[in-house]
Amino acid sequence: MHANFINGEWIEGVDIRVNISPSDLSDVIGDYSQADAVQAAQAIGAANAAADAWARSTGQQRADMLDFVGTEILARKQELGRLLSREEGKTLADGIGEVSRAGAIFKYFAGEAIRIQGEKLPVMRPGIEADVTREPVGVVGIISPWNFPIAIPAWKIAPALAYGNTVVFKPADLVPGCAWELAEIISRAGFAPGVFNLVMGRGSVVGQAILDHKQVDAISFTGSVTTGRRVAESAIKRLAKVQMEMGGKNPLVVLDDADLQTAVDCAIQGAFFQTGQRCTASSRLIVQKGIYPRFLDAMKARMQQLTVDNALKPGVEIGPVVDETQLNQNERYISIAKEEGARLVLGGERLERDTEGYYFSPALFADCHNDMRIAREEVFGPVAAMIAVDSYEDALAVANDTEFGLSAGICTSSLKYASHFKRNSQVGMVMVNCATAGVDYHVPFGGRKGSSYGPREQGRYAAEFYTTVKTSYTAV
Repeated sequence: MHANFINGEWIEGVDIRVNISPSDLSDVIGDYSQADAVQAAQAIGAANAAADAWARSTGQQRADMLDFVGTEILARKQELGRLLSREEGKTLADGIGEVSRAGAIFKYFAGEAIRIQGEKLPVMRPGIEADVTREPVGVVGIISPWNFPIAIPAWKIAPALAYGNTVVFKPADLVPGCAWELAEIISRAGFAPGVFNLVMGRGSVVGQAILDHKQVDAISFTGSVTTGRRVAESAIKRLAKVQMEMGGKNPLVVLDDADLQTAVDCAIQGAFFQTGQRCTASSRLIVQKGIYPRFLDAMKARMQQLTVDNALKPGVEIGPVVDETQLNQNERYISIAKEEGARLVLGGERLERDTEGYYFSPALFADCHNDMRIAREEVFGPVAAMIAVDSYEDALAVANDTEFGLSAGICTSSLKYASHFKRNSQVGMVMVNCATAGVDYHVPFGGRKGSSYGPREQGRYAAEFYTTVKTSYTAV
């Protein structure tokens, strides 16, 4: 039994969740405790009790503990990467890569813990000095999604602890394995009881308890738009600080002057790898008419070569989708797109493999327009819609015509168009001649419109959420 971690102790929950691999439904990863609202409240109480002492800890103390966590994650990246691929379904190479990123994030914020900056500003009145300092927010509730079961928790937990906050962490119910292993490493890093707490369980129970509790000072959430609205309502109602990363309907623009192979590589990687289960996936391929036929043929040829199979098999490019619910959602959008008049070029079917799992062939639709649901709603699967446009100006207008604004890409050999697109794309992240999915751990992550709310994540920009600014005056 994998228990919850509350106030420095491993405590069994009120129920059990059996963690099963989407690659092989006979592969039982383990039994994981499910907390209830009472245990969530206990974890919050413990975090609150530990907050003052932890806020007064030195940067070196925090750095040493975070470095311990990062070092062990990296040392165990093969083992943890395999666990990640078993429970989430992304390929073994991607699983190991994600674990490596998580380790690097902890090491990065170990450094940031001793680089917390302030300012001394001149004052307009003689004989008075002003200091601007950053202080921890307090108790941070962290609610993470299933598609990056260790990287996203890492980029939330590491800065929260680095800046002197205490943490109550609720991972996605679908993928408790990586969260538990991460918590187990943190439990041995030297943190005082209550500084870090793990409460696994349903979002409607444990997550809601975190949202509603008056002792939770800030909430960092990544998940769906629907759930995000509920998070925002609960947090704002009691004036808690809130940071949210939600959906995306990301465009990849392909202009007539693009290198065809580069454009295809960007589209295939962005739209279909990691089974399209990324908020930064290229789900809209906006292609200028001059290159459209060649691009479509090249996409179809490359898609026919893609290997979809058990995530742990060598050479597999795409694993299964995460569960039956997501598989059904993919199929539902395939039907919706056909009904709206989109032409299915390839894919969009359940697949059978040697092991029973949730396998789905990547789907490409042609002859789409931007008003179709397939072009406006996030499928969160390996499904891409191709939209033909006459010019760069048309492409930019279509790319920006969405309620989301996370990531956008353009494939072109024109510096003029690349520069204009970077300036005028209404998103938080722009990629030129590279896939819309995939960012470094030391740069800010986030979007605009319905994709994000609140300060950016990752890098030094994380301080905007995990700290509060204080101005102090001293008469000298």
